[in-house]
Amino acid sequence: MANWKQALTHIVGSIDDYFDSLQFRRRQRRGIAPVQILAYIGHGTRETFYVRGRAIEDYSVLDARDTDTTWRNLRNMYRRFNSQEIPHARVRAYFDGKVYETRADDEGFFRLEIALDPPLLDGVIWHDVPVELIDYAEQESARTVARVIVPPGTARFGIISDLDDTVIKSDVVNLLKLARNTFLYNSHTRLPFAGVSEFYHALQRGVGQGSGATAEYNPFFYVSNSPWNLYDLLVDFFKVRGIPMGTFFLSDIGLTPTKLVRTNGVKQKSEVIHMLFETHPQLPFILIGDSGEQDAEIYLKVVQRYPGRVKAIYIRDVSMQRRDREVQRIIEQVAASGTEMLLIPDTAAAAAHALNRGYIAPAALPAIQEEKRADQQTTPIEAMFDDIS
Repeated sequence: MANWKQALTHIVGSIDDYFDSLQFRRRQRRGIAPVQILAYIGHGTRETFYVRGRAIEDYSVLDARDTDTTWRNLRNMYRRFNSQEIPHARVRAYFDGKVYETRADDEGFFRLEIALDPPLLDGVIWHDVPVELIDYAEQESARTVARVIVPPGTARFGIISDLDDTVIKSDVVNLLKLARNTFLYNSHTRLPFAGVSEFYHALQRGVGQGSGATAEYNPFFYVSNSPWNLYDLLVDFFKVRGIPMGTFFLSDIGLTPTKLVRTNGVKQKSEVIHMLFETHPQLPFILIGDSGEQDAEIYLKVVQRYPGRVKAIYIRDVSMQRRDREVQRIIEQVAASGTEMLLIPDTAAAAAHALNRGYIAPAALPAIQEEKRADQQTTPIEAMFDDIS
């Protein structure tokens, strides 16, 4: 059965690739279409940068506003998922006087691994890497700057966080509410979980000792099953809500010879987390997720694979009682491995634990509690969906 499914996936994906290439050639014959290179926030070390992005045509998503209508939000979401990739686009990057090149895959996604020689000096966190589409150099939109985060030596830990139902309200366990949150709202009108911005800033600042080059800065890595098509919405949402920016690791949705519809969420998250632990071997981590999906199971395996590397795990309780009992059993297994996993009702509970363990400064707690109160609101459209679901 597995071989049959794999063969079907390969056939369907190959047909999809053929028609994508055919459409691309037809568009090119009609004239040069506007192109754009989307550069995602990268990450790295003093020795290596990891840059990724996507090459697409005519990306016409409109800027979000507080007053956007439902229809405008729906049109923007359609444009995000109806993007026309540039298969196998040639990409060039520049850093420190050197040039690096790669090719995008059949979906327009590209990755660059930039070896730094000599290594960077410690202390600079954000780095700019200009990137461009080689075959469209005459178009201004074919050039952009990728930003790369390098954790400084002052970092005491990194934070790996889920997004849906951990940072941003998505209601993954309720399909009707999930559709509402995804398609009817935008980056200005979607809501964060109460207090998350101040709590995440507190974790990033740590105990707040030192200043300038000696200041503590703990990096964030956001690992989610949300599709890359939502990247611009998520980044804008973080800016609007004042949530610490970090490197995003999202999921690809589409048809390829090896993938039908989307990647396996558990496998994708696990592989990214493994990569981060291996890329930053001296850095311990705090893991944050929710009980709606399988974050607890994924994090248990991380604890078992990397003993002593996980300082704490916070699981936001968004599920029913039966699922809570499953998570409690996982909590016991995590404890047996020497790490604390907490099933928390809200951000304030996680902040209180983090303060007690010395992960955040005492001065941060009042701001977290105040923001939690301010964020606890229900919009009219949310109330309507709550009534019918």
